[in-house]
Amino acid sequence: MFPDALTISIAPGINAFIDALVANYGEGFRAVGGVILALIVAVEQVLRGLPWWLVTLITGGIAYLSSRRIMFGVGAGAALVAVGVLGLWDPAMQTLALMLVATTFSAALGIPLGIVLARSGTTSLIARPILDAMQTLPSFVYLIPALMLFGLGKVPALLATVIYALPPITRLTELGLRTADAEAVEAATAFGATPGQKLRLVELPLALPSIMAGINQSVMLALSMVVVASMIGARGLGEEVLLGIQRLDVGRGLTAGLGIVILAVVLDRITQAAAKPRSP
Repeated sequence: MFPDALTISIAPGINAFIDALVANYGEGFRAVGGVILALIVAVEQVLRGLPWWLVTLITGGIAYLSSRRIMFGVGAGAALVAVGVLGLWDPAMQTLALMLVATTFSAALGIPLGIVLARSGTTSLIARPILDAMQTLPSFVYLIPALMLFGLGKVPALLATVIYALPPITRLTELGLRTADAEAVEAATAFGATPGQKLRLVELPLALPSIMAGINQSVMLALSMVVVASMIGARGLGEEVLLGIQRLDVGRGLTAGLGIVILAVVLDRITQAAAKPRSP
């Protein structure tokens, strides 16, 4: 048995820090949470308000544009129709809204952060263990401070999802920029391009397949948080799985799980197709 005299508890310090945040900045966190909630609800209302056939056509069109294959677009649309046939259309749109907003936040934070890490080796070394911790900590750990700061609902679920999905897109953006064709970058420099022009016109286009692969991984990790997020009030397919567990309703839980799988396959295939480099 490890001696008690050598143990150090960090829990009181963390609790005191969270309590201080809530006491001093609670109103600010609630204001930010209100803005984020309004954004999620707006996206959700759009998806739930559109006719099912229009959402299916849009999904099929996006799948076609990402792959340039008609059958791929038809298959993506058919998969979405299957979700509706299973009676899961409304919760699927709620889940999709949360995924879209979470992935947008992850990309908006991860791509600039990846650019910064690619420019500075020291910053990359400092950020690497932090990104490792963000991705390896159990997802339930993120929910505790999120609940304290924002309460129950979609906002803490979004926060936990963004933290969990941020590392892949950051890492792969950095990797794509570091492995960009050196000759193309040197040519841009020789032609007098500024650092901003090189980044915008040369490096980012060359790193785009890697960035899209990062978005793909972020989408998959965000979707893996669906059931966990349902435990703190985020509705959608995860809530259906949770209700199936609580009520021992195997059919309901498996049906919702199948809906999550279908949605995951559609999003995965679309982002994978978009990540493949195109021939000139």
